[in-house]
Amino acid sequence: MNQVKRPLIIGHRGAAGEAPENTLASFELALKQGADGIELDVHLTQDGQIVVCHDPTLNRTTNGTGYIVQQSLESIQQLDAGAWFGDAFRGERVPTLREVFEAVPEGKLINVEVKHAYEGRMEHVLLSFLRRSGRMQDVVVSSFDHKCIKRLKVSEPELQVGLLYAANLIDHSAYAELLGVEVYSLHPHYEGIGASDIKLAVEKGLHVYPYTVNREEEYRRLIEAGVSGIITDFPARLADVIGSRHT
Repeated sequence: MNQVKRPLIIGHRGAAGEAPENTLASFELALKQGADGIELDVHLTQDGQIVVCHDPTLNRTTNGTGYIVQQSLESIQQLDAGAWFGDAFRGERVPTLREVFEAVPEGKLINVEVKHAYEGRMEHVLLSFLRRSGRMQDVVVSSFDHKCIKRLKVSEPELQVGLLYAANLIDHSAYAELLGVEVYSLHPHYEGIGASDIKLAVEKGLHVYPYTVNREEEYRRLIEAGVSGIITDFPARLADVIGSRHT
């Protein structure tokens, strides 16, 4: 039987299928379920702090409303970010990026997705934080804004950067080369990348982390194709599939 390398289990917004996304409870559950890393989303507050939330507004995942960038960190952290998911998570807060780093052990991958550049302010604040963290080797910064990714890499050559996209590209690795900087990883939508694409990208030295994969048949297809990691809402589900292949 062909030996396939075990992919990393990357918890999408933590364990978003079983806990309120982008909360400390979700990240802790993902790690408990066997995740090798987590994926999260960041925005800037009015007072220039980095908070972990997918949407630009607080409407969907908290009991508050309005744009994050128009509110202070203090006011945002008074909101409930867990009750919408279930009573068991009532009282969860919108965490800062610093709080997530403190909760995730060193050596675990932290995939930081930049949702908005905020006219370059996010890049400045994020790089300042990452340099002080001393954990640059644990981090991959990804975004659908590829110009932002290029600016980040030019500003900090040590930073590992990844490209998020949903297009079914003719040549995934060739697109990465167009940036003119070293790209660490590709983060394609799982339906838009096939086995030959994955093989070529990995041969070119790129890590391939498809998102957001939740079905067992897709886990198996991507594992067989040789992906470097899989971003999933259900880390335990993926861990079970991987475990069944390696027993």
